[in-house]
Amino acid sequence: MNAEPRGALDDFLAHEREAQCRFLAELVKVPSDNPPGDCRPHAQRTAALLADLGFKVELHPVPEAAVRAAGMVSCTNLIVRERFGKGGPVVALNAHGDVVPPGLGWSTDPYGAEIRGGAMYGRGAAVSKSDFATYAFALLSLRNISSELRGSVELHFTYDEETGGEIGPAWLLAQGLSKPDFAISAGFAHGIVIAHNGCLHLEVDVRGRSGHAARPETGVDALEAATAIMAGLYALRKSFVAKRSATPGIGHPTLVIGLIAGGINTNVVPDKVTFRIDRRIVPEEDPAEAERALTAHLHQLAAKWPAVRVQVKRILLARPFTPLPGQEKLVGAIRRHAGVVLGESIEAQGAALYTDARHYSEAGIPTVLYGAGPRTLEEANGHMADENLNLDDLYKATEVVALTLSELLAAEE
Repeated sequence: MNAEPRGALDDFLAHEREAQCRFLAELVKVPSDNPPGDCRPHAQRTAALLADLGFKVELHPVPEAAVRAAGMVSCTNLIVRERFGKGGPVVALNAHGDVVPPGLGWSTDPYGAEIRGGAMYGRGAAVSKSDFATYAFALLSLRNISSELRGSVELHFTYDEETGGEIGPAWLLAQGLSKPDFAISAGFAHGIVIAHNGCLHLEVDVRGRSGHAARPETGVDALEAATAIMAGLYALRKSFVAKRSATPGIGHPTLVIGLIAGGINTNVVPDKVTFRIDRRIVPEEDPAEAERALTAHLHQLAAKWPAVRVQVKRILLARPFTPLPGQEKLVGAIRRHAGVVLGESIEAQGAALYTDARHYSEAGIPTVLYGAGPRTLEEANGHMADENLNLDDLYKATEVVALTLSELLAAEE
C-alpha cells in the first residue's frame, strides 16, 4: 500500500475516533452476560449500530434447541459482508459479544462505559466488545481509500465464546454461511497469538448412601471418597509441570477442580458429591488421549472406594488452536504494520487460554488472534472487576487491522 492511500486511511480513522468510542460505549451499555446467555438483545442493538454506519447486516438466529443445548437463552449471530473488486481473498474478522457476569468489586457501573484516565471501564470493554469496534471501523475505513482492492471482508460477531463457540463461529461455518480464506479473531493489541491451549471439562459424580451423622457407619460417605479422589488429581497435576510445550507463551498442561457441590444437611452422611475439572491441553497433546488418560485415572482412583459409584461425563472438549500454512501471511502483514503504528516489534506466540479462533483453524482456515485488547488480561482486569480498555490501544489496533486488510486485498500489479 503506497503512502497516499495509507495517509487517507489514517486521516479517516483519526476523524472517526469519537464515533468509534461512542460505538463501543453503546455495546458496553447493553448487558450480554453469559450465563445466563440471553444475547439476542445485544445482537439486535449491534445490528442497528452497524446499520447506522452504512453496513448491511445479516442476522442469523440459532435454533432454540441448539441454544438450549449450549446452556443459553438466546443467540443471534451477525455477518456483515463487504465486497471490493473481483477476485482476491475473503478475510473474516471475528469477535464475541457475550461476556462473563460482572461480579462484585466494581468502582463504577459495569454497564456505564465510563471513561477515566484515557480508558473505558465496563464489562466487555476489553474482552471482546472492543474488537466489534476495532473491526467495524477498520472495515469502514477501507471504503474511504483511493487504491483498488480485490476480495471481501466479513465481520462475524458471535455470542457464545463463554460457552465454547459451538453455536457461534462453529455454527456459522457448519451452516455454510461463510467460507473465508483467512480469519483474524479478537486478541491483544501488543501481540499476535498463533496457537493456544485446548480445554477439557469433565463432571465427576460420586454416589454413596446417606446415613445419620450420629451413626456414620450406616452410610457410605460420598464426600470422603470424593475428597480422596480429588487429592489424587492434585497429585497428578504436579506431574504436568514436566510436560513443557514447545510453543512460546503456553507453558505446560494444567488441571483445576473449579466447582463442587453435594451433601444433604449438616447432620446427614453425604450421599452424592459432584465436581468439575478444567484440564488445559497444550498444542502438542492429542485431545482424545488426554481425555482417555484423565478418565482412566479417575476410575483408578475411584477403585479404592468400592462402596461408591463414580460416573464421569464430558462437559466440554475444546481442541487446541495450532498453526496452519498460510498463517505466516497474516503474521507478516500484522507485524509490519504494527511496527509502524506501535513503534515496536510485536511477538507472535501462543497463549494458555482457549478461544473461538480454534473453530476457524479446525475448518482449515489460516487464523491469528489480533485486536484491541491489553498486553495482558490482568492489565485490563479481563473477567474481573473494573475491566477496562485503553482507548489509545483501540485506535492503534484499528489502524493496524485496516492496514493489514488493505495489504491482503491489494490488487496485484
